[in-house]
Amino acid sequence: MTLHTDRRSPATAAAASTDRLAAGPRALADRRSDPAVSDPAVSDPAVSDPAVSVPALAAPVDAAERRSRARVPLDEPAGLFGRVLRWWAVRQYGQMPDNALALAHHRPALVAIGLFERRVARWNRLDPQLRALAEMATAVRVGCSWCVDFGWFVAHGHGLDLAKIGAVPAWRDSDLFSPVERQVLEFAEALTATPAEVTDELAASLRAALGDAALVELAMMVAVENERSRFNAGLGLASQGFSESCRVPGARP
Repeated sequence: MTLHTDRRSPATAAAASTDRLAAGPRALADRRSDPAVSDPAVSDPAVSDPAVSVPALAAPVDAAERRSRARVPLDEPAGLFGRVLRWWAVRQYGQMPDNALALAHHRPALVAIGLFERRVARWNRLDPQLRALAEMATAVRVGCSWCVDFGWFVAHGHGLDLAKIGAVPAWRDSDLFSPVERQVLEFAEALTATPAEVTDELAASLRAALGDAALVELAMMVAVENERSRFNAGLGLASQGFSESCRVPGARP
């Protein structure tokens, strides 16, 4: 559906369409009920723990540099659609995500991805910590700094183990992870490789540990994160500093 085909008033149509969007390929569903997630200014003392470190790939890039790297203009849409999109993005994330601006060049894609992400956010067969680890491992393997940065922000908002999230880039050398977590990380990396390198033995072990539904969700989340990360990387999108906002009380990304 595109905005000009909606028979409601322009204001109603724009608001309804934008409220369904999920800030592009790496977004959550409606998070307004969780203050720690919907307000990026909420800081967690755990983030100041020396054992907790944001992956180096998530280091923020200033706005001018991000725009010069981007392969499409990162300009906010004009008119009502742009105003509603900005209101929604700031309400959810504290700023406008660059991938939403990239997707705004193709509004049907923006709406489709937003609707899809809202459905994905409702999946619950896989433990949230395992899901976050798989997503982070995938983003790191692809090399998407935007996704690594935003993934940390999301994990912080959901109260996940940030020490483990931060250790994902060097997980093979870390003793933080359980055997199942290590297998999940291995699976994410193997499935992200081209061609995929998942072995029957690894899949069977995860199936025994997690069950069929969770294994299917794990495979889907790695596939979804590949879509997100490769879209962002393909368009040259870089870290915006979402993770940094979790570390400084009152800060906005």
